[in-house]
Amino acid sequence: PSSAYRFGKQVSVAVAKAREQVAALIGADPKEVFFSSCGTESDNTALWTALQTTGKKHIVTTSVEHSAIIKQGAYLETQGCRVTWLGVDGKGRLDLKQLEDAIHDDTAIVSVMTANNETGVIFPIKEIAEISRRKGVLFHTDAVQTPGKIVLDVRKTGVDFLSLSGHKLHAPKGVGILYVKRRTKHLPFVIGGGQERGKRGGTENVASIVGLGQAAQLSLEHLKEEQGRVRGLRDKLEKGIVSSIANVTINGDTESRLPNTTNISFNGVESEALLLKLDQYNICVSAGSACTTGALEPSHVLTAMGLSADAAHSAIRFSLSRYNSDRDIEKTLEVLPTIVNQLRASAPVKSEVAA
Repeated sequence: PSSAYRFGKQVSVAVAKAREQVAALIGADPKEVFFSSCGTESDNTALWTALQTTGKKHIVTTSVEHSAIIKQGAYLETQGCRVTWLGVDGKGRLDLKQLEDAIHDDTAIVSVMTANNETGVIFPIKEIAEISRRKGVLFHTDAVQTPGKIVLDVRKTGVDFLSLSGHKLHAPKGVGILYVKRRTKHLPFVIGGGQERGKRGGTENVASIVGLGQAAQLSLEHLKEEQGRVRGLRDKLEKGIVSSIANVTINGDTESRLPNTTNISFNGVESEALLLKLDQYNICVSAGSACTTGALEPSHVLTAMGLSADAAHSAIRFSLSRYNSDRDIEKTLEVLPTIVNQLRASAPVKSEVAA
C-alpha cells in the first residue's frame, strides 16, 4: 500500500477503508487509528511513547492487567522506572480514590484495562480518564477484550490511547490497532520505512488489516445481539451450573461485566484437568488467560482479588460469542456435572497434619 504504482494504490484504498471501519467501531477519526501486529504491541507502544515524550518515569496501573502490561511494567522497573500496582477488591473492582492518590508529578501515564480478560469485570474508564486529565497525565486503556460486546466511544470516554487486537472480534490473528488521540504526542515504537504515517514502521499486513476492518463492521452491526442474546446464553450457563453442581463460586463483579464472560471456581477440581475433560467433548474453555496457559502459578487476577491458591487453581473461564447457540449451553450442562463429580471423586484427599 506504500507503493506508487496502480496495484499499490488499489491496496492502499482497501487499507484506508479498513481504517474507517475500525474507527467507526470505537468512535474515532480514521487518522487516529494506527495498525499494529497485536494488542501486546499496542500496549507496549502506549507505555513506551508516554515515557519518551514526557520524560517522566512513573506509571500507574493495576495488578490485574493483561501480561502485556504486567510484564512490560516489571521490565521497566528494572530500567529505572517506578510502577504503582493498584490492587482490587474481592469482586475485582478498583478504588478510584486510591488511583487518584497514586498519581504524582512524575507520573507519565495511567494504564487501566477497559474490561478484565479473565473475569470480564468492567472498569470505569470514563471516570479514570477524567481523573488523569485533571491531573495532567496521559491515560491508556487496553480494550482488547471488549469490541463487539460493549459500546466503545473514545470521544465520550476521553482516553488518550486505546489498544485492540483483531482475534477478539473474529478477525485474523496477528493484527491490532492503537488509537492515539489527536494532538497527543506519539513516537514510533517500531522504527522502519515510515509506514502508518511514520507512526509504525514495517510492511503492512494488508490481508489481516482488511479482515480486521470487516470484522469491526460486523461487530458493530451485531452489538445488540452480543448484549442481549449472548448475555442470555451466559446467564443460562451460570444458572445451570449453580443449580446442578455444588460448591461453585462465580468470580468477579456479576453486575458490571462483559455480557459473554463468566469465571467460575469448581472447588476440589484442578482447572487444567477440567479443561482437558471438556475438550474431549469439543467444549473449549480456558483456565485463565490464554497468554498464561501452561503456567503452574495460579491466575494473578484471581489472587489479586483475594482468592486462595486452591480456589484460583479450580477456576475456569467460559467465553461466549454470537456464534454460540442454546444447544452449546445445553450440551455443556449435560456433561459438566458428571465430569466435576468424577474429578472430585478421584482427587487425592489432603491429609491433616497435627500441630
